[in-house]
Amino acid sequence: MTNYDDIDFSPILAVTEGEVITHSRVRDIRLRSGKVLALVTLDNGRDHTRPNTLGPATMFQLGETLDALKARAAAGEIQAVGITGKQYILAAGADLSDISKVGSKDNARMVAQLGHKVFGQLSELGVPTFAFVNGLALGGGLEIALNSTYRTVDASAAAIALPEVFLGIIPGWGGAYLLPNLIGIENALEVVISNPLKQNRMLKPQQAFDYGIVDAIFPAANYLEDSLAWADGVLGGKIKVDRKNEPGKIERLTKWPIAVKVARGMLESKIGTVPKSPYVALDLLDKARNGSKAEGFAREDEALAELVTGDQFAASMYAFDLVQKRAKRPVGAPDKELAKKVTKVGIIGAGLMASQFALLFVRKLQVPVLITDLDQARVDKGVAYIHDEIGKLEAKGRLDGDSANKLRALVTGTTDKSLYADCDFVIEAVFEEVGVKQQVFGEIEQIIAEDAILATNTSSLSVEEIGANLAHPERLVGFHFFNPVAVMPLIEIVKTPQTSDAALSTAFVVAKNLGKNAVLTADAPGFVVNRLLAKVMGEAARAVYEGTPVADVEKAFAPLGLPMGPFQLIDLVGWKVAAHVQDTMVHAFPDRFYANENFHALAELPEVVEKDKGGRVTGWTKAAEKTLKPAVGSSPASADVILRRVQDGLAQEIKLMLDEGVVPEVEDIDLCLILGAGWPFIDGGASPYLDREGASQRAFGDTFHHPVIKGIAG
Repeated sequence: MTNYDDIDFSPILAVTEGEVITHSRVRDIRLRSGKVLALVTLDNGRDHTRPNTLGPATMFQLGETLDALKARAAAGEIQAVGITGKQYILAAGADLSDISKVGSKDNARMVAQLGHKVFGQLSELGVPTFAFVNGLALGGGLEIALNSTYRTVDASAAAIALPEVFLGIIPGWGGAYLLPNLIGIENALEVVISNPLKQNRMLKPQQAFDYGIVDAIFPAANYLEDSLAWADGVLGGKIKVDRKNEPGKIERLTKWPIAVKVARGMLESKIGTVPKSPYVALDLLDKARNGSKAEGFAREDEALAELVTGDQFAASMYAFDLVQKRAKRPVGAPDKELAKKVTKVGIIGAGLMASQFALLFVRKLQVPVLITDLDQARVDKGVAYIHDEIGKLEAKGRLDGDSANKLRALVTGTTDKSLYADCDFVIEAVFEEVGVKQQVFGEIEQIIAEDAILATNTSSLSVEEIGANLAHPERLVGFHFFNPVAVMPLIEIVKTPQTSDAALSTAFVVAKNLGKNAVLTADAPGFVVNRLLAKVMGEAARAVYEGTPVADVEKAFAPLGLPMGPFQLIDLVGWKVAAHVQDTMVHAFPDRFYANENFHALAELPEVVEKDKGGRVTGWTKAAEKTLKPAVGSSPASADVILRRVQDGLAQEIKLMLDEGVVPEVEDIDLCLILGAGWPFIDGGASPYLDREGASQRAFGDTFHHPVIKGIAG
């Protein structure tokens, strides 16, 4: 086994120039029993918008701090060690910008070994260690806690997760060995593999407690005091820690291998076998049932060294940078000082989409929200839905009673449009037809203040045309949400030639306050995401009408790595919406987009496709078969032909969008597809994938990136 004390770690210190060091500050706390707990607080000296991160210099300092505490414990000066973070944050894991600079496999291995050396000390200080998870704990932040003897969590902590698989690597500082041995294999599979692959889902503190990741949960108001009192009780033997999910011998022998086998089958059917990190993580979790901790840590060292220097991590880092940096500073957004202060929001419509908007606006902006519709019955139904959703949040403990009542009181529904008079921001969620949208905006413009902003949620219509009859078209902006509204992080903000900087600035500020990432796009058909998804859906439809079975078409699209196949996606967004978007694109670019009039016939059916338990499309319903039969040919396309068509079509369309100035740079298209369509991180987004597959060369004789960004090879 590796002796971490014998390793010279200086090569990785050399690549960390400019690291923001998270310091380990120590103070002694005398507990009520008289025992002394040395409390280490991790703090990078920045405000809570810059989380603590764990670069090599940070780790060295923490290692020295723990060495000193070990000596004090041996001298009898302290009876316990606690570790916590600055306000709201324990740590957000390794500094990934540093890790991506390590270069060689030896250096990458050293990053893993340094984490194991330092965090491993938490279980070797000679006294019990307590991790007080007072806020965000991701990756290495959570692994600090896992290496400690006991753990508590603040009930208001933002998120707890091991997101490494999402980024093309694995939990490499103890997580892959310690977690399954703490909470059992099934729970560990959920945290380490399933959640990262579900668009990087995180755990709430209560879930972390229910899984057994932490031993106690306390409210924010007295979190540290309660945790210290609890630690005192544990030290004195008054509190017994019961770990009900810790695996026993029987589970290791029988349940463990079966769970791993089932997980492998699920992975193969859902994501194929190209992504490496989920399978490497699966092997590590499987092997964690046998052998020593030292052997487990050594396996993590090798796995991390392999993945960090691989192509999939390089592509992930490109995608990660887009989401972490570019998304936070949207290109083309005017000065936020120009934004109009939004003190009341109006929503035209009271259907499901409008009601989802209202819920999001009232929760995030905490201002009065008005919804209207043609008749009171529709309005009442919309308000009832919003109240019901607020009730569900209250029942789950995500809102207290007072907050829930306050939110309900802020939502008003009426048929009286005169109440829009004092709204600063009015968004429509009405039928997707230019004439209808023009009509409702025409009415509302007579009522609202001259500087109030109008927003349209159109998914593909011309924003300029929608505003053609307005007295002040400069106040209109496109504000395109994605479904489901509460979950999808992207808003496409659409600028017409008339849109004022004040309207645009207001839209960006509102999007940010809603917790969304906004990307600026020109007023072009389908904007970014729907234009490219229409390309994908059109190629799927073309293959079906040639005579390819629907299940074969879905499989042909699998190498794209999207969260779902084209027909599963159409089924989610709705066949009518998909048919409408397809029509818009065919009307705009008849030579490049495929549509078939049968799409509209299918859209009228209550059920179009059959699906299995996992939600994957397996075939058509009988009614759909009947509708399609006269139009379907008898020359099915092979999977390779279908995939190449969609790759080349996407490459051509992205190049044209850049030439037309739909967005400033190709990075914005990749960002939109990652946030709005779930394009996988390990591909690095669409353009690097198309470069690597040769589609860019085939479509326009060049590549989007010079040099080509590494990632999954063909």
